[in-house]
Amino acid sequence: MIAGELRRFLRDHSALRVSRSMRDTAYRVLQAKEKLLSSTGREPSVEELAAETGIARREIVFAMDAICEPVSLYEPVFGDGGEGGCIMDQIGDQNSGDEQWLEQIALEEAVSRLSSRERRILALRFYDGRTQTEVAREIGISQAQVSRLEKGAIGRIKKEMSA
Repeated sequence: MIAGELRRFLRDHSALRVSRSMRDTAYRVLQAKEKLLSSTGREPSVEELAAETGIARREIVFAMDAICEPVSLYEPVFGDGGEGGCIMDQIGDQNSGDEQWLEQIALEEAVSRLSSRERRILALRFYDGRTQTEVAREIGISQAQVSRLEKGAIGRIKKEMSA
């Protein structure tokens, strides 16, 4: 009953809508985090949480980020000297303007709409730098299928970003 109440609280008190599976993953990670914290007396690392739960590091990070409360980029923050500023001032980059932030957000949203298989293929290809043949071998499909899925996913991303 308590676990159900915790899940309901996480579901109903979030400023953003997060999928049930993502919330369940976050809940499992939080349970493992509490268990490791009580046994070791320190904050567990992502690697330790991954070993404890059997969940991939990337998924743990995504799940924990998904249940965090969003913060405005214009939220005031205060430094050591008592000077005020906003988050945007601290993370701002002279080389990237609002246009690039918006493109990055649009790209992330477009990628999030892909199937998990397509996201995995793109991650292996472009983040890990693997060839289509290596990806095909790892996933258990042909290189031609990897090529077709990759091309379709990139096409959908381009279409969503141009809309």
